[in-house]
Amino acid sequence: MSTADAELPAAPVVAGAAPHVLIVRAPYYPDVVDGLRDGAERILKEAGATFELLDVAGAFELPQAIRIVLRGQTRFDAFVALGCIIKGETDHYDFICEATMHGMMNLALQYGIAVGTGLLTVDSIDQAVARSSLDGFNKGAEAAAAALMQVNAARRFGAA
Repeated sequence: MSTADAELPAAPVVAGAAPHVLIVRAPYYPDVVDGLRDGAERILKEAGATFELLDVAGAFELPQAIRIVLRGQTRFDAFVALGCIIKGETDHYDFICEATMHGMMNLALQYGIAVGTGLLTVDSIDQAVARSSLDGFNKGAEAAAAALMQVNAARRFGAA
């Protein structure tokens, strides 16, 4: 399914106490990632969630930062990872995209955490802007909605 075919992201109703969410973002492309953050925050506010922000150096550090946070004392019901990788002239793009996405999935599976991944992997800045604007299919909003849906799943089956 393409973005054009998808429904606009909406905040799911979350059962139980207001979820506490950590938004981890890699603001390498600040305008794009700020748009993703704005979309995620909109969904989280609509759902009545509380949230904190954590910035990291780049997309590669997103899963690393979440793992560091998991070792700490502060507990979160979900994580939303936001960033943007734009294809350049070298293979670096492929390595970073693959490693970051595998890192995010490994975290979710190994630690049983709710994660929404709003990592744009695009060919151009124009594609990134289109996916981070607030007047369309904002991937930050989609990531936040996905994370909240995972919280619902965890709560429904006693895993939270």
